[in-house]
Amino acid sequence: MTTCHVSSVFKWLAVVVSFTLAGCASSVTRIDTWQGDPVEADNPAVLKAPGEIQMITVNGRKMTNFLISDLALDYGLLPGQNDVVFTYKTIWARTGVVRDGESKVHTIESERQRVSFDAQPGAVYRFQFDRPSSRQQAEAMMKTFSAAIVSDTGEVAGRSELWDGKAMADAPRTPVSSSKVDDETGVADTPLDRLKSVWSEASEEEKRTFLRWAFE
Repeated sequence: MTTCHVSSVFKWLAVVVSFTLAGCASSVTRIDTWQGDPVEADNPAVLKAPGEIQMITVNGRKMTNFLISDLALDYGLLPGQNDVVFTYKTIWARTGVVRDGESKVHTIESERQRVSFDAQPGAVYRFQFDRPSSRQQAEAMMKTFSAAIVSDTGEVAGRSELWDGKAMADAPRTPVSSSKVDDETGVADTPLDRLKSVWSEASEEEKRTFLRWAFE
């Protein structure tokens, strides 16, 4: 087996494990952002996030930090008000000579953005934003970056603003199943929920160590 093939297999396994821990209920391309089994989950909305969008929280719940960060992913949303915090990131190849130890790319990333919008049952939403044609243009855009959430009918449901960390107190909270809930944390006490909680708090190195152990 070639080194390239081993690397591809490892990346595929990493994605599978990440999706499993994130509680993907319906398919490996959609991450459901709620906990438990609320009745509203029968007909969720979907928010499509391209690889440039790094989702941080939805309704106060931390999204999984995937080992492969430039994945285009779908997020299942419960109908009603949803609060999303994210960043926008692009990568540009360096020109000229790259010294040993230097990165071969420029990473341009926005400050954290927040958008709140009313999701309709079964609707599909997408991020809409200007795409730069050069690194210089991307850097200039970051000063005033904003993205719109647009429905599948073309209607603008919301537009992001710079996140100040204060608005989360009034943000809608992720529903939790009433089956069995920890009184202190408010999180459903199941093995999967505990795994997801541990995974979201783990460092990148801890995640890599776990994946190596899982597939030995």
